[in-house]
Amino acid sequence: MFLDLLRKRRSIRQYQDRPVEGEKIEQLTEAMLRAPSSRGLNPWEFVVVTDKETLESLSRAKQHGSAFAKGAPLAIVVLGDPARGDVWIEDCSIAALVIHLAAADLGLGSCWIQVRKRDHDGKTSAEDYVRGVLGVRPELQVEAIIAIGYPKEEKAGHPRATLPWEKVSHNRYGEKT
Repeated sequence: MFLDLLRKRRSIRQYQDRPVEGEKIEQLTEAMLRAPSSRGLNPWEFVVVTDKETLESLSRAKQHGSAFAKGAPLAIVVLGDPARGDVWIEDCSIAALVIHLAAADLGLGSCWIQVRKRDHDGKTSAEDYVRGVLGVRPELQVEAIIAIGYPKEEKAGHPRATLPWEKVSHNRYGEKT
């Protein structure tokens, strides 16, 4: 069943004007808190956003690639604490993936909005902008925003034949079966 979930999951940028139920938000929250992390250090923190004004502000985090958050009824901002470990980026990315997969399993669509190392307006980083919108402590890094909602658009999964099989080696780099 997990492979079926991966086969159908796609990034969704258009959402129905319908709130995500509290029970589903609770399930997403439990899922992200169960995400594996190196040595169990859990260097991530999350901000669950349902407030329309805040979602609209987050949709302006970057010049390109964040506007669709305005139409999402829910966003989860993934934060990392570099002081908790040297693989905080990887751990936060794993937690974000868990959010995407849990959302798909709950019948929701989602899409990643990259924040770390992105510009807001040429003077301010997207991280600093999001930090300001949400009141995030300066020692935390903003990894990403995950926009979530009921899909307004239907997208078929990527066909198996279109997967980049050439990127897989066996036993030694460059060896194909």
